[in-house]
Amino acid sequence: MEKHINKPTRLFDFLYYQQQFFQKEDMLAMKENGQWRKYSTQEIIDNANRLSAGLLKLGLGKKEMTPEMQDKIAVISKNRPEWLILDLACQQIGVLLCPIYPTTNQSEIEFILNDASVKSLFISGGEMIEKLSGMINNVSSLENIFSFEYLKEYQNWNTITENITETDLQEVNLIKNSILPEHCATIIYTSGTTGFPKGVMLSHKNIVSNVLNAVNSFPFPKMTTARALSFLPLNHIFERVASYIYIYSGISIYYAESMETIGENLKEVKPTLFTTVPRLLEKTFEKILQKGAELKGIKRKLFFWSLSVAEKYDNLQNGGWFYNAQLALANKIIFNKWRDALGGNIQFIITGGAACQLKLLRIFNAAKIPVYEGYGPTENSPVISVNCQKNGGTKYGTVGLVIDGQDVKLEEDGEICVKGPSVMMGYYKREDLTNEVIKNGWLHTGDIGVFEDGKYLKITDRKKELFKTSGGKYVAPQAIENKLKESPFIEQIMVVGADKKFVSALIVPSFTQLKKWMENNNIPFLSKQEIILHPTIVLHFEEIITSFNPNFNQVEQIKKIALLSDEWSVETEELTPKLSMKRKVIMEKYHLHIQKLYE
Repeated sequence: MEKHINKPTRLFDFLYYQQQFFQKEDMLAMKENGQWRKYSTQEIIDNANRLSAGLLKLGLGKKEMTPEMQDKIAVISKNRPEWLILDLACQQIGVLLCPIYPTTNQSEIEFILNDASVKSLFISGGEMIEKLSGMINNVSSLENIFSFEYLKEYQNWNTITENITETDLQEVNLIKNSILPEHCATIIYTSGTTGFPKGVMLSHKNIVSNVLNAVNSFPFPKMTTARALSFLPLNHIFERVASYIYIYSGISIYYAESMETIGENLKEVKPTLFTTVPRLLEKTFEKILQKGAELKGIKRKLFFWSLSVAEKYDNLQNGGWFYNAQLALANKIIFNKWRDALGGNIQFIITGGAACQLKLLRIFNAAKIPVYEGYGPTENSPVISVNCQKNGGTKYGTVGLVIDGQDVKLEEDGEICVKGPSVMMGYYKREDLTNEVIKNGWLHTGDIGVFEDGKYLKITDRKKELFKTSGGKYVAPQAIENKLKESPFIEQIMVVGADKKFVSALIVPSFTQLKKWMENNNIPFLSKQEIILHPTIVLHFEEIITSFNPNFNQVEQIKKIALLSDEWSVETEELTPKLSMKRKVIMEKYHLHIQKLYE
């Protein structure tokens, strides 16, 4: 066992902190051959140390500890125990892990591997072979490719840990003890919504301080029976920091098999908590609505009555005895089934990465499925603020209270700036970009916000996404889009109108909801391309927009819409891996549709 650790200062300290206080049989777990394979704390420690030793034998590891001189390893893999073992093994010997989303396109992968001069690449399995084969010869720094699964094309990662001796492990310990909190721990390339990715350099101190401050501000259950289901990509700082929080708090991490099996895995694992993004919550709610719409008679009426009760829920205001009695009944007859579908054990869900619909927050929390919205960019390691469990710690529609250890100020234009120990070291090899966003120690986030009631931070838009109409009026599209997504008929929406006389919108309908509406209105279900041109359906969407317009100022009201047949996705490159819209890509792809709106 490592020396006594009172307070972790480096990321891998969390591992030994768990060993000291929460020795677990199921620190990590993954489905293998239909069964949950559990990895104990000790097994993870042994594997991480052996991998550290093996990497040293490959010539990787402790050199001059500056980001430019440290060796880089990239990983392109779905969430699995090996991902975290590799992460911890790299940290212990001063290697920088550069995670890459499996959905990243070929040219971006090539750019990242070259920009970071990556020496070794680890992949999940065969799904990456085709993507890599076309570009590997263009990356001169790359010496090895290892696979977590057995492939004939690449070496298996187990070969690295063959013939490790006690002397090799002693060398790992010596290097481990020389790693300082100020040393760089990882470079995370943010895909962003425009241009090539930027490498965010984060030190051990950056991330450790954020983990400890987040835990102080949002108490996590320190109990050995707590389980988290992990399905958001570990490549993103949000899920990665959540994983360090789980390790520090003694919470077991169970990896979902895939996005498609989340429902099934929730019932098997019965997690205490998980992290998610609003898009996945929206998808979950759409499925719930779909099932509700299939009910008949009194059951159908009770379902929609329960929803209408939940929509009025406000945690800061007591609804009175009659409302509370109605909500208790709705929980007993309808929402208990929702909780069962999530495993029946959820204490909280944390969402981030984009704005969550106010309506969804009210409904889920009313249904005793606590959803807490938080906020923070990769450049801040990431958490700046979060709604939390303590009394008065949550206000729906905001991203909550600023966590301990962070100073936040709003510039004159409303831009959110943060100062504290978790602000990044800078962008890798891009001092020019670093100086643009960090001024006098303050990180300029590019997000616009306000403080509600003097303490709850609310994001109103992205600075770069604000646009001016030809009349010189500013429009903040995110708030409008988020409100309109409350309609069950709107799957995705993007507001446009820069330098135009009025505001318009591109809309991807929810074809599942639309199909039922068409049946009720005796419209045969056509192809998606025919549906979006059907006059009655176009009129239906125009009426939906008209019903929402009174929520907005005159200049923000949507005058024209274009319906689209194809859902935006990561694969078709309209969304980033964390499911944010790439506005520039969508504008270019649908420029003819936008042009027609203004003819």
